[in-house]
Amino acid sequence: MVKKRRDEQEFALTEPITLEETSSKTTLKSSLEEIKNYPGVIGYILRNTASASIDLKDPTKIIDYAIVSSSALDAAKQLSELFDLGDPKSIIIEGTGIKVVSLTIDDNKVSVFMERNADSEEILRKLHRA
Repeated sequence: MVKKRRDEQEFALTEPITLEETSSKTTLKSSLEEIKNYPGVIGYILRNTASASIDLKDPTKIIDYAIVSSSALDAAKQLSELFDLGDPKSIIIEGTGIKVVSLTIDDNKVSVFMERNADSEEILRKLHRA
């Protein structure tokens, strides 16, 4: 009887958390699937502590984009701490050919890669609603 109670308690404590994380990530993933069809979008990287999803039009650049994604989010956090700006909502990096929008939503780190002339503001609005 004691063992049955422990199983019930463990199930009760872990099941809702798992469902919420799955639901949140599913909503975010569906938003990203819609965003990848926007004009000029090259792809995205979605990662958290448990998994990563990568969808890029040019799979040969996965490592390059992953490094840029991780570095952008780390740099934004460090600069925000250095200048006491609070938590950064998002960061946009523009190069000569592409730009990257990176942000953290809950425990998910998201980077969307796009051509320089793509509408990054529309993408940010869509991600903030996710």
